Amino acid sequence: MLWDVFCRVIDNFGDLGVCWRLSADLAARGQRVRLWVDDASALAWMAPEVVWATDESGREAGVGHAGVTVRRWADAEQAERVPEPGDVVIEAFGCDPPEAFLWRMNRPTPPAWVNLEYLSAEDYVERSHGLQSPVFNGPAAGLRKHFFYPGFTPRTGGLLREPDLAARQRAFTEDARLTWLRQLGVPATADCRLVSVFCYATAPLGDWLGALADEALRHQGPTRVLLTPGHATRLARAWHDLAGGERRQALILHELPALPQPEFDRLLWACHLNIVRGEDSAVRALWAGKPHIWHIYPQDDGVHADKLDAFLDHWLKGANEPLSSAVRAAWHHFNGLTQAAAGLAPALPDWRRHDSDWPQASRQASQRARAQADLVTQLQAFAAPFVTGSG
Repeated sequence: MLWDVFCRVIDNFGDLGVCWRLSADLAARGQRVRLWVDDASALAWMAPEVVWATDESGREAGVGHAGVTVRRWADAEQAERVPEPGDVVIEAFGCDPPEAFLWRMNRPTPPAWVNLEYLSAEDYVERSHGLQSPVFNGPAAGLRKHFFYPGFTPRTGGLLREPDLAARQRAFTEDARLTWLRQLGVPATADCRLVSVFCYATAPLGDWLGALADEALRHQGPTRVLLTPGHATRLARAWHDLAGGERRQALILHELPALPQPEFDRLLWACHLNIVRGEDSAVRALWAGKPHIWHIYPQDDGVHADKLDAFLDHWLKGANEPLSSAVRAAWHHFNGLTQAAAGLAPALPDWRRHDSDWPQASRQASQRARAQADLVTQLQAFAAPFVTGSG
């Protein structure tokens, strides 16, 4: 089948990250995908195999990833440039496809029209997943849009997870891990503890780097912090400039280049503790099965606090009370939801030893989530009846 995926980049490129993973996963299963995006600049590092060329119709297209063609959003706004819509149209996060494209969708046998919603672990997701919304006016009048909610329970649409993910993780042996790190410029050894950081500008990263440095001094073992470009690197530099010499020696900072998605996944697999931000990275941290802290996207009305706690409820299911309380305190502090004194991050549970409670609970959470059918498998099954006209 041919899938049209529409994506608007709001900020931070998180929406594009999800849509690219979705498109690549569909293509890996033999589907054809057109990804329509208003700002494709982040694909230069997210999917560097994509190159831009002019196709036979004179339109510019991003090609280079088998099965996926990237299209300029503006081309879907011009009636004379709109191609015949595919079998399925994915509207990511309520982005509203252009009217010219909607006119073309309104045909005797319309495509399946699916609004892919943001990931949440809150109760409303089960109630809303699969609902339809008839369109009564405008170019799409008479069509039906269906809402597809990712989630953690059988009554939701699942999570993005490639069929070969487990095999790729098994192939990432300890030798492969150390080799990959050295290629990245990180001279890690088997006894070195690694922390990755990918955060928003509001992160209290200085508090946490200080706490990690003090912890490294107590354990008398090397700790390296791998920093993604942008906010994480800037905040870490500010901490480093003010830190004492002993702390600087205990915590070695590495500034990484922007990593393509498969390499970012390996970063999470390679580290012992991951600090991540946004929806896509939160799910990848779950699949990594390592202790992690999620920096949720902050919202002015404060609803992100409830969303954060709902995620924690799922990820900490079955964890003992001391571990659950400590992890919850860490997440709350990192997200500015506590009134802790400046410069004081809460004590972390043991993340250094493979057999301690937090690493074990992280692996268990990952395994529980893998028992659910993945998002693309469910999405294909969901869309099929509407494509055939039986839905």
